[in-house]
Amino acid sequence: MLKEYIAYFRDNPKGYWFKAKLFGWGWVPVRWQGWLVMTVGITFLAFGLYVGETDDAPGATLLGFLIMIAIILFFGYKKGEKPEWRWGLPKKK
Repeated sequence: MLKEYIAYFRDNPKGYWFKAKLFGWGWVPVRWQGWLVMTVGITFLAFGLYVGETDDAPGATLLGFLIMIAIILFFGYKKGEKPEWRWGLPKKK
């Protein structure tokens, strides 16, 4: 079963940075560009948490979180498969 999941994520003829998750709604990064987007988003969140903790600025934490979500959603829609609710591998045609 694990081999089928790996084969699904590697089957990427359109060169998507993100593929639709197999369980639930959303994306999974499948190319290095997608992983870079995730890393940048998490970096914004970590920076917001750090600034919010050290400078007593809770707004920085919220701002970091919102920037992270905006980055991931923007690139997910722009460079990823259309997200949809799934529960397992898509049916073969």
